[in-house]
Parts: sequence; structure tokens; C-alpha cells
Amino acid sequence: MLSLVQSFARDESGATAIEYGLIAALIAVAAIAGMGSLGTQLNSIFNRVGTTLQNAGT
Repeated sequence: MLSLVQSFARDESGATAIEYGLIAALIAVAAIAGMGSLGTQLNSIFNRVGTTLQNAGT
């Protein structure tokens, strides 16, 4: 029984998958934050263009 517990404690086969999962999650969080900021800036630009076009027509 002790041998089984020791071999389980030394087994690192799942560690790589967990590390890749954490890296993917970090990239996803960074991408979501960047896209949120970009979306806000684009919304502002489109609103400014729309207002300019409306004022040009009058």
C-alpha cells in the first residue's frame, strides 16, 4: 500500500496538462480584456463618425 501511495505522489503526468490549461486561461483573460478595451474605443469612433455624418447632412 505504501508503494502505491509513493508512486502516486511521484506521478507528474497530469501536471503538464494542468500547466497548459492555466496558460490557456491566462491568454483567454488577456484577450477578453484587450477586446473589451478595443470594443469601447471602436464604439466611440463609430459614434463620432455617425454624429459627424448626421451633422453634415443638415
